[in-house]
Amino acid sequence: MQVKLLGPLQLIEEGVSIEIPGEKLRAITAALALTPGTPVLAADLLDELWGDRLPKTAENSLQSHIARLRRILARQTGRPSTRDLIRTTHSGYVLDVDPEDVDALWFTHTVETASQYVGKDPERAIELLSAAFAAWRGPALLDAGNGMTCRIAYARLEETKLIGRELFIAAQLKRGRHQQVIPELEQLLTQHPLRERFGEQLMTALYRSGRQADAISVYRRVQHNLSAELGIDPGPGMQRKLKEVLQQEENLLR
Repeated sequence: MQVKLLGPLQLIEEGVSIEIPGEKLRAITAALALTPGTPVLAADLLDELWGDRLPKTAENSLQSHIARLRRILARQTGRPSTRDLIRTTHSGYVLDVDPEDVDALWFTHTVETASQYVGKDPERAIELLSAAFAAWRGPALLDAGNGMTCRIAYARLEETKLIGRELFIAAQLKRGRHQQVIPELEQLLTQHPLRERFGEQLMTALYRSGRQADAISVYRRVQHNLSAELGIDPGPGMQRKLKEVLQQEENLLR
C-alpha cells in the first residue's frame, strides 16, 4: 500500500485510491505512516487527536477509531482483515507498510541522496530532485489535522523542500545555467527574505550574468531584512560572497 502525505492524504492499494473519511481517522493514518513499522504509543495518538482537551472516553474512542479505520481499509482493499496492516502492540499501534511507499519519507530520502551528487554529478542531482518535487500535490499533511506530530512533520518537510530547492539551484549553477535560475531565485528570496542561501545563490547567478551591481544590491536587501526582522547582520557565507563579488574573484565564475 502506498501512503501519500505530500498534499491531501491518499492511500493507494494496487492502483485503487482509498478514501479515509473524517479528520481524526486521517490524523491517525498520517501519524502512523510517518514512522511505518515502528509502534506509535497510544498516548501519542491521544495527544495528536485531542491535545490538552482529552475527553474521559478518549482511550475507548481511540480504539473505536482504529477499529473503524480497519473496517474502511478492509472494505476498500478487499482484504478480509487489516489487522496485519494496522497492528496492535502492548503500548500502541503500528502501520505495517514499507517506508519507501510513504511519499514523505521517500521525498526526504531522495533529497538526502541528491545532496551527494550536486558536486560530482549535478545532472543526476537535478534528475532526482525533479522527481522529488513532482511528488508534491499541495501543502504536506493538508487534511490530517492540527496535532503536534503532523505540525512538526509539516515543518520538517517544508524545510527539506527548501533545502531541496537550494540543492537544485546549486546543481543548475554547476551546469552553468546561471541565467535560467535568476527568476526562480528572485521569487524564492521574495518568499523567504531571511534565507541567506538563496541570497548567496542569486548573487552568484547575477554576477555570472554580468550584473555585479545587482548582485551587490541583493546583499543589501538581505542585510536590510535581517536587520529589520532579527536585528542581525548577514552571516559569514553572504559576507564572503559580497567580498568575492566586490573583488571579482575568479572562483565565482566556476
